Amino acid sequence: MVRVRDPDSGPALPSAAEETARIAVERAVAELRYGRMVLVDGGTGPVLMAPAEIASPESLSSFVARAGAVPALALTANRAAVLHINPTGDDVELVTLAAHLTPSAIRALADASEDLSHPLMGPFRTRAMALTDNHRAALKLLKLARLLPAGLVSAPLGAPQAAALVAGGVLAVGAAAIYAYETTAALGLVRVAAAKVPLADAENARIIAFRPEDGGIEHLAILIGDPVPHEPVLIRLHSECFTGDLLGSLKCDCGDQLRGSIRQIAAAGAGIVLYLAQEGRGIGLISKLKAYSLQDQGFDTVDANERLGFDADERIFLPAAVMLKRLGYRTVRLMTNNPDKVAGLEALGITVTERVPHAFPSNGHNEFYLLTKKKRSGHYL
Repeated sequence: MVRVRDPDSGPALPSAAEETARIAVERAVAELRYGRMVLVDGGTGPVLMAPAEIASPESLSSFVARAGAVPALALTANRAAVLHINPTGDDVELVTLAAHLTPSAIRALADASEDLSHPLMGPFRTRAMALTDNHRAALKLLKLARLLPAGLVSAPLGAPQAAALVAGGVLAVGAAAIYAYETTAALGLVRVAAAKVPLADAENARIIAFRPEDGGIEHLAILIGDPVPHEPVLIRLHSECFTGDLLGSLKCDCGDQLRGSIRQIAAAGAGIVLYLAQEGRGIGLISKLKAYSLQDQGFDTVDANERLGFDADERIFLPAAVMLKRLGYRTVRLMTNNPDKVAGLEALGITVTERVPHAFPSNGHNEFYLLTKKKRSGHYL
């Protein structure tokens, strides 16, 4: 179990069990990104899993040899609906791998960006094995690895077989640790660096970096001027966008929002931009590029994420709340058009005294994107 920590007092030292569980998740993420198998262990019997988007003849044969049976394909309900798989009412569907479902077909089932170029022939049969919480945790682990949430999974294994797999080098990770990981990492954010960085639109600026426990990509706090801790501070939560922020992509309004928030805060005299490592609404850069390819095929940004098997928005607001509290700010004026950001911060103990509108004109390439945020996600524009 994850202990509740007070974000105001800084990260607490984890127990030995918590540290072991967190490290197991981090190692499992690395294993999956290499295409290797992982054992997900919980109360319902451990299951063997591997990422479907990089399935190969060799990996499938190795999986069958280790599990002792042909795996099923675990898909989120969102992805299964796109494939016209009869819903069972669960959030995860297990698809039987018939003989015609080759590794190439498995990859296509996982990756919606290939739907039009490689049409899939159904119908697909589901529930060759009982769905367990460990199967759900397996898909969550794939999301943490920034991979598509589609996995090759076994039926629950017996203890002797699972022990033999671990002895043979297969990494085991607990389902509870997988679900706790994002919360644990956010509560464990550590301030690791700070420096004055004059910006083009705000010369009096400092950047403070917060590193997660896994040593991964840092979240940044950009402090402009000298915001007073005991007064409502003007802030912007900005999810990183490589294409928009750095390359000037016209497909979104992210670059405009980032630079506009810096200008507006500088004009107001003081405030904070939290630059959060949550690319593509939390799905990662590669999956975002796949979503972009779906948008080129005519799907909106919400449908594109869901066709890939994700939720419309996979972000969490706990890192932002923790950073604000570590910096000494609990009351804010939030620059956003997204009502979920207001509710998310309020639920985490940050008082939002005002929602400050933050919209920019369309550029001819992102008009549909902006309308989708309004109609499908409830954004104010």
